[in-house]
Amino acid sequence: MAMSKMRRQEALYGYLFILPWAIGFLLFTLGPMIASLVFSTWKWDLLDKPTFVGLRNYAVMLKMPDFWHSLGVTSYYSFARLPLVLAAGLLLALMLNQRIRPLGLWRTIFYLPSVLPMVAVSMLFIFLYNPDIGVINFFIQKIFGVKGPRWIFDERTVIPSLILMSLWWVGSNMLIYLGGLQGIPTELYEAAAIDGAGVWSRFWRITLPMISPVIFYNLITTLIASFETFTQVYVMLGNRPMWNANFFMIYLYNHAFRYYKMGYASALAWVFFIILFGLTLLTFKSSSFWVYYEAEVKGGKKENA
Repeated sequence: MAMSKMRRQEALYGYLFILPWAIGFLLFTLGPMIASLVFSTWKWDLLDKPTFVGLRNYAVMLKMPDFWHSLGVTSYYSFARLPLVLAAGLLLALMLNQRIRPLGLWRTIFYLPSVLPMVAVSMLFIFLYNPDIGVINFFIQKIFGVKGPRWIFDERTVIPSLILMSLWWVGSNMLIYLGGLQGIPTELYEAAAIDGAGVWSRFWRITLPMISPVIFYNLITTLIASFETFTQVYVMLGNRPMWNANFFMIYLYNHAFRYYKMGYASALAWVFFIILFGLTLLTFKSSSFWVYYEAEVKGGKKENA
């Protein structure tokens, strides 16, 4: 009886400890999600009485060229940025895994930019990308003797400029990669070296398979973050960016807080959620072909741990 009473007390304490999180989740996450789903079936401008329109917002959305264009811009940016950020983070992690000294200092130098406020970084890059007085074009002029591009101020180079800027936050991926690299047993490399495996062979056959769960994690988080790009575009280009930089989140923001079409904006948010959910699900489905987990043999059959 005493043991049963102790377990009930432990359960009660557990529920009490998670209660603040549960209340916050209901009020600030689940509640707004359900409300936005209801709003997506309304025509509402925050001032007049909402009118139920059913699925009309979704039907109108699919006929809007701006919707498809903003989705295309976001997809182009996301899928072009994804391999660059993943590869850059892995390259930095491989360099720092060589036990260079002082290792802690180098980790801090490469990781620190990723924790700086995005607004402050965006303001910095406005100066760096300035075609007339920017630091980047100054060095291009001095080194190559040619005038640099207009970067974010030109339709043709705005997306490549934003992709290049995204490398500023690669330190967070680098740190996760580094943890995965340091978890690889050194015995594997020693055995491979004895068997005559070269550097590239050890990288492809040991390093990549062993850190594939880390790559998978960084792939998911980077993909979601890329599609949710908003702050740097809003700060650097405003809520009326050029046509080639009309990201989906800017498009949604304008309909919600500039045109006050809350019903249409809620429908956009749910379509965006479905797209991200679908991409994440596809990534999870593909992981069985390329993500390796430590396994154990049970009854002669290999099972994922």
